[in-house]
Amino acid sequence: MGLISEGIDKVRAYELPAGIWADGGGFAVPGLCLVKWRSGWADKFYQVYVNGLFAGATADCEQRRMVVPLPVSFETVVRIEVFAVEPEDVWVDFGGQDLRADSGRVRISLLRSQNLAFGARFDVYFDNGTGEIDYDRPITEGPVSIWPCWQDKAGFGLSRFGESDFGRDFSAAVGFGRGVFGLGGFGAGADTVEWVSEPLDAGVYKFAVKVYDRWGGESECVETDEVTVAPAARPAEGLGIVSFDKQTNKLVLGVDGAGN
Repeated sequence: MGLISEGIDKVRAYELPAGIWADGGGFAVPGLCLVKWRSGWADKFYQVYVNGLFAGATADCEQRRMVVPLPVSFETVVRIEVFAVEPEDVWVDFGGQDLRADSGRVRISLLRSQNLAFGARFDVYFDNGTGEIDYDRPITEGPVSIWPCWQDKAGFGLSRFGESDFGRDFSAAVGFGRGVFGLGGFGAGADTVEWVSEPLDAGVYKFAVKVYDRWGGESECVETDEVTVAPAARPAEGLGIVSFDKQTNKLVLGVDGAGN
């Protein structure tokens, strides 16, 4: 049956307190939050998705709260969604389908490795369906920053200086299993930067990503395989039944009363 969004409301996210400073102020547990919701379903389990990615599932039909991991970025808005699912689907990851994607768009993910320099940016190019990528005209509106917020980058002197590993200051890095598992440093992981295109016409396209340092020097260029884009069909308006033959089991449909 898949994801069910109806019947769920009052979704709220709360910081988890990690401690209190001497002046009475508090600070939150980094990278986690408590999600609570209300639901009219009595026989369904629930799944929570963070920015379209599966974050966890409830243990029974009565549970209405869950602690979920949050993305690392300090500036990007986080989208948290709660869905009801049938008990047999509770551990099915529906995150492979973009929960709010517009058909005809292409999504490109770039590994945000800590090896990329502070101030690094990237541009996206494509072939417009011709088979030859045009590197003179990027389709991004200006270079996209890989590190839009300084707290996202770990490195010597870039984080809470003196409170983490010497030469690394790793307190800002992605935790083990929190990002793209197996693609970062051992015990640290890595995360990704995503870019989504405008709606494209039906066709076959190739894309390329160029990464630049802060001075505009090119450090890497990667081309994608061919990507087939098939926009969704327009909805049929005025569609009705013209006739149905019970003997042959033949159904004739028509638009605005005209048989087609």
